[in-house]
Amino acid sequence: MSDRMTYAYAVAYDTEGLRESTAALQGVADAPVRFVAAARDDRLLLAVSSVPAQDFREDALKRHLEDLDWLEAVARAHHGVIEALAARTTVLPLRLATVYLDDSRARDVLETGRSMFAERLSRLADQVEWGVKIYVEPSAVPPAPAAPAAGLPPGRAYLRTRRQQQSVRDTVYQAAQQAAERVETAGRAYAVDRVRHRVQQGVLADAGGAGGAGENVVNDAYLVPLEHGEAFLADVNHAADGLPGVRVEATGPWAPYSFAMPLAGPKDVTDTADAPDATDTADAADATDSTDSTDSTDSTESVPP
Repeated sequence: MSDRMTYAYAVAYDTEGLRESTAALQGVADAPVRFVAAARDDRLLLAVSSVPAQDFREDALKRHLEDLDWLEAVARAHHGVIEALAARTTVLPLRLATVYLDDSRARDVLETGRSMFAERLSRLADQVEWGVKIYVEPSAVPPAPAAPAAGLPPGRAYLRTRRQQQSVRDTVYQAAQQAAERVETAGRAYAVDRVRHRVQQGVLADAGGAGGAGENVVNDAYLVPLEHGEAFLADVNHAADGLPGVRVEATGPWAPYSFAMPLAGPKDVTDTADAPDATDTADAADATDSTDSTDSTDSTESVPP
């Protein structure tokens, strides 16, 4: 059995200057990035590296996914390769830790899905992904002036205080719904697709919010044509205006992580069901500059024109 495996980052079309611009690119485990071409269409490429089998066989990988330092390093390298490719061509980012026994098996999967990959690349050309998260922070809203509690028994005074706190909380969540509606309006105006992800919890929730604390209540991704990016971002950045206790954060533009279909190959690909999706990969890499290891995509829906 070989001591190396083929780690796959993304499917892409060969474009002028792509190979030259990525000749020195390193990926996971500091391994050089290279390309595997489809047998019947050498324009269709799979960006790969050779990685140590001892770290990426199924049993080893499951252990590594519990090691946040290892996971962060792999996520950062994975994300870096995809962003470097996306600067030169349209890409279909693959799930973190997609690995094959060798190049031959990876090429077989690329060839089998050739038509689907070509269609998907055509659809995503000149589109980027923007992430939009909404947080609620009831503690950031000053409470309404309390009525005098003189003469109230301690129990009743406590209950009244609790009711006031609950009222503030309810108001903030209603405001978050308003912000979400404003973001959705921007999506209908400028985006061509939307993916709803699970709200972030755990490690990603702790690291992801550049603005501070708060509960993540919306975690969506929008596919936006390049020419509409600035207008979409401007509307999203104003979605929380006048809504105390609500924070809206936009991240991107990213390669279209949430809109790429996963590469399949059940017998020869290492099972990475517990690995983060690529959208979590982007968040994990970004958070250390400014993963709750879960499947992040719950549903995909097109945004009405």
